[in-house]
Amino acid sequence: MESKFAHIIVFFLLATSFETLLARKECDGPEVIELLKEFECNGKQRWPELIGVPAQYAKGIIEKENTLIADVQIILNGSPVTADFSCNRVRIAVNILDYAVSMPVVG
Repeated sequence: MESKFAHIIVFFLLATSFETLLARKECDGPEVIELLKEFECNGKQRWPELIGVPAQYAKGIIEKENTLIADVQIILNGSPVTADFSCNRVRIAVNILDYAVSMPVVG
């Protein structure tokens, strides 16, 4: 029992000593800064207030608040999606009752 506890403590000490992977602007260099600038989109980009609302209502709000959004997709939470980025797309992840379960964001 003591050996397992010691292993757990060592694991947590090692895990906390590693630096987390965060997107940084200044210390990553000019290449990363240019890449981040490439993906700057216009208009509202996040809708935290739409978590828990019906999907069709959320879609209407998104289209009203950012007219640059041309593609609002309603997907079942956990469904596979492409990894590409698009400034004119928002995905709304919904549960089986068709309510938004996470924050819709541009991408």
